[in-house]
Amino acid sequence: MAEQAKTQRWEMVAAVDLDDKKQVPEIAFDADGYATAIDATSAKAVAAPDDVLRAAVIDNFSTGCDLTGKKVFATTKTSKRQIKVHDETIHEFGSRGTTEFSSAVTEFPDSYALKTADDRALVVLAHTHTQRDAVAHSGLQIVPDKQDRAWLGTTPSPSFTYTFTCSDVATVPTTPGKSQLIGYTCRRTDAEGLSISA
Repeated sequence: MAEQAKTQRWEMVAAVDLDDKKQVPEIAFDADGYATAIDATSAKAVAAPDDVLRAAVIDNFSTGCDLTGKKVFATTKTSKRQIKVHDETIHEFGSRGTTEFSSAVTEFPDSYALKTADDRALVVLAHTHTQRDAVAHSGLQIVPDKQDRAWLGTTPSPSFTYTFTCSDVATVPTTPGKSQLIGYTCRRTDAEGLSISA
């Protein structure tokens, strides 16, 4: 939830599917019963600020957790799901094509964090990544899937680039240590193809 400056009303700004609700840590409350917000952008407040978490999540998709992902995250069911997306998708076309995941500009860069009872932070953030599918040889084309036709129509193309906007939630230590990714939700928000005449 976030308070809108003009209306001074609280609105939901992020909702994330959790793999296991038991993973959600207990939120710390003060004597008046209020939760304590933590600055998720500050390396002084959390071991992995939101930009580090975002880079690690994107690494799970783009390399299968070979670089930043394995340095930042402990192994969880959620991180394994992201790595599985990478591992299965990059081999989808076999020798006839390639798939690459890349970072994209995050349209909603704000992050939200609350102090937990075990002195960690529960952090919710967003990230955006792209998936580029391309044929490996001239003369081949990719036919848009039924679910992509709203963006792409039915015209085949040698490559398509899909944009995904995602929400992620992690528990992050406030002192040096690995974070745990405990949920994420991704939705396709754009897709475009390469014109044959291009």
